[in-house]
Amino acid sequence: MENQIENIIIDKLISEINDDKYEIHEKLPSENVMADFYKIPRITARKAYKRLEEMGYIYSIQGKGRYLKGKQQYIELHLTGDKSFSQKMLETGRELVTKNIIFGKIQYDKKIYDELGINKDDEVYKVGRVRIIDKKPSAIHMSYLAKSVFKNIAEDGKSIESIFSYYELNGYLEFTSSKSIISISYPTADERDILGCPSLVPLLILETNCIDIKKKKVLEYTKIIYRGDTFKYVLSTKR
Repeated sequence: MENQIENIIIDKLISEINDDKYEIHEKLPSENVMADFYKIPRITARKAYKRLEEMGYIYSIQGKGRYLKGKQQYIELHLTGDKSFSQKMLETGRELVTKNIIFGKIQYDKKIYDELGINKDDEVYKVGRVRIIDKKPSAIHMSYLAKSVFKNIAEDGKSIESIFSYYELNGYLEFTSSKSIISISYPTADERDILGCPSLVPLLILETNCIDIKKKKVLEYTKIIYRGDTFKYVLSTKR
């Protein structure tokens, strides 16, 4: 019953926020006011506000209360494999910083090896980067590259910021992707730590590949995690 009332409060407040009942940075009703109105314990009102904060709708100031956040200005992102993420952000006029967070050889993983079209004797390296847009950690890129394709990956991997630039350095100049798989999730503890986001911010996960057009060679298998409170996504179809 308590969870049901908590959900009712959340749904009502979201509806009121969407209907512009509150101004940006306007103070919301106190926990005591909500508890009296709904005839519920104050802790239930507190839990409802906590969830709204985790969802990114409101923020709190210690000792003063809760306030409505400004509406998020979403970045339009085309989910295509023919341009680098850096180039896409440059075209939107955003400030982009890339930081390497992980690099190393992985153990055999059938799915990844199959996606790369390589045999079990090959070596695969993972390059992990966090994308910081306008000073906000917004995406995690995990790229998997085979040593048979990039012979110096073991030495170069730690310093790679742009995978597409690395392609070009190795003579691969035109790219496409053969498939993309999209799913929705919520951040793990590690992902929350990297992205600095609350637990209820949804994540869009894109799994895709990159193929050199001229040589028909799979260059990369990648898993990209996008913050759902940062981007709006464009799916283009070629005719």
